[in-house]
Amino acid sequence: MLEYTEYTKMLIGLIAIVNPIGAVPIFISLTSGYKQVEKNAISKTATYAVFIILIFALAVGEMVLSFFGITFSSFRVAGGILILLMAISMMHAKTNGIKRTEEEEQESEYMDSIAVVPLAIPLLAGPGAISTVILYAHKDTGLLHYFLIGLIILAVSLILYLAFKSIPYISKYLSQTAVNVFSRIMGLILAAIAIEFIANGIKGLFPNLV
Repeated sequence: MLEYTEYTKMLIGLIAIVNPIGAVPIFISLTSGYKQVEKNAISKTATYAVFIILIFALAVGEMVLSFFGITFSSFRVAGGILILLMAISMMHAKTNGIKRTEEEEQESEYMDSIAVVPLAIPLLAGPGAISTVILYAHKDTGLLHYFLIGLIILAVSLILYLAFKSIPYISKYLSQTAVNVFSRIMGLILAAIAIEFIANGIKGLFPNLV
């Protein structure tokens, strides 16, 4: 059983990656022209999608790695690098720039809702969040461990939903500069967590170096 400080660290790290406050301007941009009722429906669907994606990663993430023969040490390094890149991007106050093909752009024009793609995935529950869940899940095997991680995912989803619900008020008082400052602070915390992932992964890959 891990110490509760580890779960606190995961909660902070997952909040930093999902970045509910940073998602506010993205949500506003993607839902411009929608009615308030439609925005409410999109926020609910996006929150559910994020929760389901991360719970799915918690439940079967390790089995997927085992199926492809990927060691957790190498996954720690790869996941840590990915999270570090996201942290650097956040410290430069940049949103997640996901490149999409022309076919995906054309397909998205006919979607009834943008809640799942691209809002929930890959903008919110993207590779960084999925990697974080899998990496922390591997640290223990007890049911209580998985239950606590599930509670963390639920808490992050609720924070995300509250951020979406607060958009009418946030947009009035929160400037882009304030959003950027918050993103930079969370990016710094996230970078420190990423370095720990990379260091532990290198120790596993090259135990003789330690």
